[in-house]
Amino acid sequence: MSRNRPLTLLRTSSLLFLFFTLLQAALAGLFITGDVRFLDLHAANAQVLATLSLVEAVAALLVWRSTRGPAWPFALAVGLVVLVGAQMGLGAARMLGGHVPLALGVFGAGVALACWACTYKHEEDRG
Repeated sequence: MSRNRPLTLLRTSSLLFLFFTLLQAALAGLFITGDVRFLDLHAANAQVLATLSLVEAVAALLVWRSTRGPAWPFALAVGLVVLVGAQMGLGAARMLGGHVPLALGVFGAGVALACWACTYKHEEDRG
C-alpha cells in the first residue's frame, strides 16, 4: 500500500469528522429551540461520527506504521473513538451536563487531528 493512501484517508476522514461534528452542533441547536424532529437526526448523525472516528483511528494507525511518524495522532484518534462513545452514552441518558461540555472536547480533538493530518509530511516527502 502506498504511504500516501493512509494519509489521504486520514485527511479525508478527519475533515468529514469535523463537518459532521459541526452539523451535530447545528442539529442540537435546532432541537434545543423546540423542534423535536431534530433529535432523531442528531442521534443518526452520532452514528456517522462514531463510524468516522473508527475510520480515523484505523487510518492514523496505518499512517503511523507506514511512515514511522509520531504515535500521538493514533492515540488521539483512539481517544476520539472513546469520546464519541461517551458522548453517545451521555446523550442517550439525557445527561446534558456532561454531554454538552464533552462535545467541545470532541470538536477540539477533531480539529487537532485534522490540522496535523492536513499538514503532516513524512521526512522523505520534505524537499
